[in-house]
Amino acid sequence: MCDYAGNFIFDIIDEDYREGRHDSVHTRFPPEPNGYLHIGSAKAIYINYITAKKYGGLFNLRYDDTNPVREEDEYVDAILEDLKWLGTEPTGGVFYGSDYFQNCYDYAVKLIKDGKAYVDELTPDEIREYRGSLTEPGRSSPYRDRPISENLDLFERMKNGEFEDETYTLRAKIDMESPNMNMRDPIIYRILHAEHHRQGDEWCIYPLYDFAHPIQDAIEGITHSLCSIEFENHRPLYDWVVDNIGIPEREKPHQYEFARLNMTYTVMSKRYLRTLVETGVVDGWDDPRMPTLHALRRRGYTPSSIFKFIETAGISKAYSIVDIELLEHCIRDELNQTAERRMAVLDPVKVILTNYPEDKTEVMRPQNNPSDENAGRREVPFSKEIYIEKEDFSVSPPPKYFRLAPGREVRLMGSYVIKCDDFKLNDEGEVEEIYCSVDFDTLGKNPSDGRKIKGTIQWVSCENNYPCEVRMYGRLFSLENVLDMPEGKTYGDYLCPDSLTVYPNAKLEITLKDATIDERFQFVRIGYFIRDSRDGNVFNSIVGLKDSWAKISKSKR
Repeated sequence: MCDYAGNFIFDIIDEDYREGRHDSVHTRFPPEPNGYLHIGSAKAIYINYITAKKYGGLFNLRYDDTNPVREEDEYVDAILEDLKWLGTEPTGGVFYGSDYFQNCYDYAVKLIKDGKAYVDELTPDEIREYRGSLTEPGRSSPYRDRPISENLDLFERMKNGEFEDETYTLRAKIDMESPNMNMRDPIIYRILHAEHHRQGDEWCIYPLYDFAHPIQDAIEGITHSLCSIEFENHRPLYDWVVDNIGIPEREKPHQYEFARLNMTYTVMSKRYLRTLVETGVVDGWDDPRMPTLHALRRRGYTPSSIFKFIETAGISKAYSIVDIELLEHCIRDELNQTAERRMAVLDPVKVILTNYPEDKTEVMRPQNNPSDENAGRREVPFSKEIYIEKEDFSVSPPPKYFRLAPGREVRLMGSYVIKCDDFKLNDEGEVEEIYCSVDFDTLGKNPSDGRKIKGTIQWVSCENNYPCEVRMYGRLFSLENVLDMPEGKTYGDYLCPDSLTVYPNAKLEITLKDATIDERFQFVRIGYFIRDSRDGNVFNSIVGLKDSWAKISKSKR
């Protein structure tokens, strides 16, 4: 999966080992089950997984299911499926934040008894007002100095369901004048009368993530809590929690942040991705235009190509936005070596070979992969009538057009040289049939008279082919940097209207009839494709043949 290329996280752990702070590594991935994982999630998974693997440690999956309103079992199942597909099955086990509700409650009671937490009656708007701003300190709640006994009583009554939502909260008593807004007496418990997907109606108060997360890490023995950079300002609160609930020094987890994955032309907001699904803009969370792992899998991306992309993009703390063409380069580079070649005609027009015998069928044997000598050859039937791409024929060819045209010759891939003698138009003025003659002396070789044949095109037999639908997927968004959106605009303003092109009458070479949903192919001169996992009579595009990133990268070198 990786070559353990050095990064600042490994440097931290090496220093921990040298200083004797740790003698093992235990990491975790804590997704909230309120949507499907996307490629940004893959970076967090990758970092936590390879870090544990490099040091012979353990890697946990822990669902952050502390908000019952947005969580569903569908997402729980999908997350574990994605981890297994990536090859990052949790070696330390699968856990749920809700498994620790009692622990969180007990630690909250301890904080109250220690005079470090209090029950507040301010409304949400009042809490925001009292909190201050980046330039003004906050003000203490009038309930901040309640007697401990009163706080204990109110907190228990909160747990027992005596109060309505938003009437009371439990807040940590830290510092209302702290320059870090997260330390200004943050809410650590709120009332929420909602059914939980695992706990049912057992609880009506729920811990906030910033309080529950360090407790969960401590209980599971997490040594290095690796998360994305937006949690950097939350680290002081993380440390405050583990310092004040009584975790022994040697057992305290520590949080470290890395830059999140941002990618051009890609929206990572789960909230907006959910909107795309719910409004029918896309065909589900696994629509191949989505950045979710389910979608990338359906589209034909491999775990190895995704991890190669993450490795190449690098692991650091510095903000960056990675070119989506790097991701495309990684899968293209892999498939160029591994994918067998096949011929496909997406928009067919019939060619009749006038001098070819009516009852004759030959078997051509083109190479499966020119990059792999061991890939062998396949048998493709050839007959009097074939299909070629409409764009491979021009009645009035432009300059430097080397495909088929009246009076011109091309080579049929792996077969003969043919010459266009005539063509037929339909009532709409479109080419309906093309009439060609075969040079039988050119099978597998150049013309004996030294003619230069500049064009080679793909074909399929009219009699022996596999008819199906082919879908070409493009980018869902036209805005390169979605994080720098112009004022007054929304993601919806940049949806590409042509992100999906459907070819309902494609003709593929007959050998693709038995292709499985796990096989990836290069349709010669078109791109890489895979059979759709939802509809077996559909092939989806994975990526095109043009590698812009490789050209840009080469020019920079």
